[in-house]
Amino acid sequence: MAADKQNETKVSSMDENKKNSPDGNIGLESILHILQIIKESQQQHGLRHGDYQRYRGYCSRRLRRLRKTLGFKMGNRHKYIGKKITVEIVSDSRYLLLVLMEAERAWSYAMQLKQEANTEPRKRFHLMARLRKAAKHSEKLEKLCESPRVDAKTKLEAQAYTAYLTGMVEFELQEWKRAMEAFNKCKTIYEKLASAFTEELAVLYRQRVDEISPNIRYCAYNIGDQNAINDLMQMRLTGGGGGMMAEKLEALITQARTRQAATMSEVEWRGRTVPVKIDKARIFLLGLADNEAAIAQASNEETKEHLYETLLAECRDTIQAVREELKSEAKQRDRGSDADSGKVSNLQFLHSYLTYIKLCTLVKRNESMAHTLQAKLKEPEADENKRGPRPQDLIRLYDIILQSLAELSTLQGLEDDHTFQKEVSLKTLVYKAYRCFFIAQSYVLVKKWSEALVLYERVLKYAKEVQSKAKSFNNSLKDLPDVQELIAEVNAEKYSLQAAAILDTDETTRHTNMIKTFRLDPTLVGKQPNLVQFPPDFQPIPCKPLFFDLALNHVAFPPLDDKVEQKGKGGLTGYIKGIFGFGS
Repeated sequence: MAADKQNETKVSSMDENKKNSPDGNIGLESILHILQIIKESQQQHGLRHGDYQRYRGYCSRRLRRLRKTLGFKMGNRHKYIGKKITVEIVSDSRYLLLVLMEAERAWSYAMQLKQEANTEPRKRFHLMARLRKAAKHSEKLEKLCESPRVDAKTKLEAQAYTAYLTGMVEFELQEWKRAMEAFNKCKTIYEKLASAFTEELAVLYRQRVDEISPNIRYCAYNIGDQNAINDLMQMRLTGGGGGMMAEKLEALITQARTRQAATMSEVEWRGRTVPVKIDKARIFLLGLADNEAAIAQASNEETKEHLYETLLAECRDTIQAVREELKSEAKQRDRGSDADSGKVSNLQFLHSYLTYIKLCTLVKRNESMAHTLQAKLKEPEADENKRGPRPQDLIRLYDIILQSLAELSTLQGLEDDHTFQKEVSLKTLVYKAYRCFFIAQSYVLVKKWSEALVLYERVLKYAKEVQSKAKSFNNSLKDLPDVQELIAEVNAEKYSLQAAAILDTDETTRHTNMIKTFRLDPTLVGKQPNLVQFPPDFQPIPCKPLFFDLALNHVAFPPLDDKVEQKGKGGLTGYIKGIFGFGS
């Protein structure tokens, strides 16, 4: 509700315009920040996590509140009465917002069906109906904004919004030329608006232009521009082309690699040539070099993380495809009798190669995250209330790296490759040294000086062992962290640790001396020390008050003779009186 109120402030009130207008009509400054409203609503109500169903529910609730506020209800609970919003009845810019929310609701429903259509193809027909409905509402909004009561900026934003949704419809229908024309119109309008308004709005307009660019390049590629494929691959690798474009880009790049994969028949690794007969493995291995080059050229950590996740996802899918083939091969081997069980098959060796790529990518990804956290650790904390990174976070990353290296050493087909095993052992020592270093730093934070000092010594032991073994593996250390820098950092930390331990000891001693002060009493040193005075001296204490019941002497109680039971006289006379009732 707070977000809705904040958004409502962005809708200019027609009441204020009426006050400024001499005839009471709507003024000429009716403004609706269309792109800003929908972007903030989407980010605050589900689309940050791709939850279109949640955003659709928000649009429905907001429509209900707008209709209630404007008194523009569609009948009652028993009967529906349709009403159309025309230029004549628009007395408040919230009428424009109402039409905008109708378009957003239909669009979000279409995007929800887009996610579900992967498993239920019949939903594609409903998807297209909702998408056309959204475009129809946007055209209605554009016509309402043609009124002279609406300012020029709102008119342009309405035209761009209509062009965007129209382009989405044509894009889904694979009408590439018309889709490209609509997207280009939308892009041109937003570029003009970005150059004419303040920085906050300009950023929103440029973001929309960036969202549209992959769609335009994809349409150009399908029309016949073969140069667009390189731009699309770069957009995909850098995280561009979200929403409806994501699956299109994946399918396009897979198609392009499939054509190249037809010429690929084998791969060489660790001195062994392995035939690659699985298409998915061919496609993945062809794109591996491009993915690694894109990671090396990534401009920021967020882009690099996205590229790592993309590469790992593709690698897992490829390994699964090879694993399925391995199951089929195992069944055929069980049926045959002449199978060579001692030698690792080509398919199994290919599986080991793909697993090697996955584990090495995991190591590189976690190492990249560790470098980012190390840089943040050295920075001073700007906000004391916000928790910054801790050495414990780095320990977890290095644990994952060591686990991946342990799996590398157990790959099938590489048990007898002593060079490979030594390389893995050397890398394990390097990352063990770094893990031990951050464990020591975590002990320093809790002032466990002796434990931290022992761990620093172990770091130096690991580092010197790496230096002694690395002479014959110079190539293996080119991608590893520099151990010499770690040694220098450990030596500096040791001196700081010793100084902090001494200062902490002096402070503790001083604090203890202030609390416990020794004083010698001469009366306790002699042969008859006076420890306790006995008997103790009398001390005055307040006595307890005494209460006397004096009121009883002055109270006259009523007679109770008639209440007290009279005992009859004994003997025969009393008995006879009792029988005949003489006593009563």
